[in-house]
Amino acid sequence: MARPISPTPPPARFPPLSSYDPSARDRRTAASDLDGTLLASSSAFPYYFLIALEAGSYVRALALLLLAPFILLLYTAVSEPAAIALLVFATFAGLRVDDVEAVARGVLPRHYAAGVRADAWEVFRGCGAGRRVVVTASPAVMVGPFVREFLGAEVAGTELRTFAGGRRFTGVIQSVLVGERKREVVQRMFGGGGDLLPDVGLGDRESDHDFMAVCKEAYMVPIDKRAPCATTDTLLSRVVFHDGRLVRRPDPKHALFALFYLPVGFALSFLRVVISLHVPRRLVRHIYRLTGIRIAVNGTPPPSPSRGTPGSLLVCNHRTALDPIIISIALGRPVTCVTYSVSRMSTAISPIPTVTLTREREVDKARIKALLESGHDVVVCPEGTTCRELCLLRFSALFAELTDRIVPVALEATQGTYYGSTARGWKAMDPWFFYMNPRPGYRVTFLSTLRTEETCGGGRSAIEVANHV
Repeated sequence: MARPISPTPPPARFPPLSSYDPSARDRRTAASDLDGTLLASSSAFPYYFLIALEAGSYVRALALLLLAPFILLLYTAVSEPAAIALLVFATFAGLRVDDVEAVARGVLPRHYAAGVRADAWEVFRGCGAGRRVVVTASPAVMVGPFVREFLGAEVAGTELRTFAGGRRFTGVIQSVLVGERKREVVQRMFGGGGDLLPDVGLGDRESDHDFMAVCKEAYMVPIDKRAPCATTDTLLSRVVFHDGRLVRRPDPKHALFALFYLPVGFALSFLRVVISLHVPRRLVRHIYRLTGIRIAVNGTPPPSPSRGTPGSLLVCNHRTALDPIIISIALGRPVTCVTYSVSRMSTAISPIPTVTLTREREVDKARIKALLESGHDVVVCPEGTTCRELCLLRFSALFAELTDRIVPVALEATQGTYYGSTARGWKAMDPWFFYMNPRPGYRVTFLSTLRTEETCGGGRSAIEVANHV
């Protein structure tokens, strides 16, 4: 929950972070709070909300959102531990441990990494020669993967009780790490006292003072939601593949919009699907614009195959399940999509033919080659799965052997509220979620058709062609 902003300055015994002098002496160990200290935002609510939504359900996420004002009141008027206990119970009660761990690994790190505070991280990272510990009131199961992989630190967090043989969370806390509990944990982890205690302690509020007091030197991180954030290349790891439906970090206003916009978004999605199915292909792009979808086309699209000539193999990176449909709209004519798997719902809303491959190499080659020779333009996504980040396209040698008319296509999808791709969610809903965005978009770039000398027909091996693409 959001931490109250105190009008009084921090105690004089803890100077502000700006007074830290890295050249004064060598520091090898550090202990730091997380929210409001290493992270620019002092509110942990968005991460609890993501757990409730991704590991639970939209109903649980809505209940947590409606409960948030009462939790905030409890935090400010009663006690921090009581508020955290209620927040944890509403979020975790009954959830599967495996589901929560999957969200902590695949969903949360992207949002955490985007909010790491630059000045605090520079100090914390500077103590990298020794031991670094993040001590936080947030559940260890929630923050652990991010802290270990991206900050290179150990985690001391709130522990949760489980039931059903350790497979589900009860939502009950064993002990909340605030105040004296933080100090006790730091002393235990660093060996009790003396020279073994942390060289540097970082905190941002009064309940951090206890553990900061046992550090050799400690600094208060001033509250500043607009503090510069660390760039991704300064962290110890980089987000490549990530999951989750929400594009933005669900601060209360974004969380409120994402949930209450759902009925409107579904109606808009349904309208866009109807347009895709029933409007002539050459007009869809223009009608889309009226509903808020922006499609930009760059490069020179391959010409439509004339009678008796083979079609082109359009090789694209994979952003959403709608990639082949968007390419068809950009071309203004039908294409055929080949895929290894597709849901019945996706097939039902697809305005283009879809051919499912068998994963038997010779059978699949014969099937695709027959399509090309009959004059069909064929779209393939060799990556085999969607990826939201900039990744290298891995073109399969299987496809390189089929034709010399190969056209690489670069796709970029714009999604402001919901991602139209997911790893753990119901894949059949992926196209619907893309269409539910208020103003989604695609940028389609047709690269030059491979020259004859760049294809198998020009003497290149299939592997060479694949690597070139």
